[in-house]
Amino acid sequence: MQLKPVLLALAALAALPALAQNLTIVNFGGANGAAQKKAYFEAYEKSGAGKITQVEYNGEQAKIKAMVEAKKITWDLVEVESPDVNRGCDEGLFEKMDWSKVGNKADFQPAAVHDCGVGIFIWSTVMAYNGDKLKSNPTTWADFWDTKKYPGKRGMRKGARYNLEFALMADGVKSADVYKVLATKDGADRAFKKMTELKSSIQWWEAGAQPPQFLVAGDVALTTAYSGRIDAAQREGKNLKITWTGGIYDLDYWVIPKGAPNKDAAMKFIALASTPDAQAEYARNISYGPTNNKALAKLDAKTLALLPTAPANNKDALQFNIGFWADQGEALEKRFAAWAAQ
Repeated sequence: MQLKPVLLALAALAALPALAQNLTIVNFGGANGAAQKKAYFEAYEKSGAGKITQVEYNGEQAKIKAMVEAKKITWDLVEVESPDVNRGCDEGLFEKMDWSKVGNKADFQPAAVHDCGVGIFIWSTVMAYNGDKLKSNPTTWADFWDTKKYPGKRGMRKGARYNLEFALMADGVKSADVYKVLATKDGADRAFKKMTELKSSIQWWEAGAQPPQFLVAGDVALTTAYSGRIDAAQREGKNLKITWTGGIYDLDYWVIPKGAPNKDAAMKFIALASTPDAQAEYARNISYGPTNNKALAKLDAKTLALLPTAPANNKDALQFNIGFWADQGEALEKRFAAWAAQ
């Protein structure tokens, strides 16, 4: 006799909207995490799709691997760096990305489209200087090496990556040919020879916060730096400037750990975070370039001028070659360590 009320109750439940799905999203925190919260997390929550728990990490892929192998996935969506999206995809740690749910691939920077990931933003390693201390603006990597024209120390990240590329550009290699040359024995020798020319003037940095500090303190005349760190210093009122010529750009990606229970909700979040409006809002909060090219039209000239993806900044840029560094990085880093210790 009670069947009819039960059926009515079930019918009423079926008519309700889909239950909100909460997500745990993992990123690197800091200014980037704050910009993601403003542009992406708040929009997702306002849409009624669910609540977001933000977790910070340092890029430890071992945590993802342990979850996947134990089939106990507590992270729904993770921000990873470019070498990790490739490695994790090869190892089967990530779900394949359904691009039909993300957007039109043609709207995105080619490097943002990956089998296992969606590019979130583009960042760049560039040349930077203090506008209050230099009389003229350096425009090329040859200028960076010219200690007569620009006296003073040079800040460089301690390691082979980026520096060998910059050395070859300083020695006259076009950005488009850098990896072709560096892949040869003669090319690697040429890069190290060029580095030796500058060696006595180098002040090494290991943390991204150091280059702007070096410039403000006057410890170095020129330095390599992450573009977002210079942007943060500029927002604090420091007159630091970027030379974009021959900058090396790279991407971070969204990935979904294999077996994640909330895969559909994670895909909805990625789709929202990949729209031009959301990506433009992100770029207003931190000077990293959108991966959806349609976001650029929504930004004012002042914001655009600071982005690695702005046409004026990107025309002579070099995309960091993950494959090259996966193949030859270990040998080059060992050689660099031995060279630096001499």
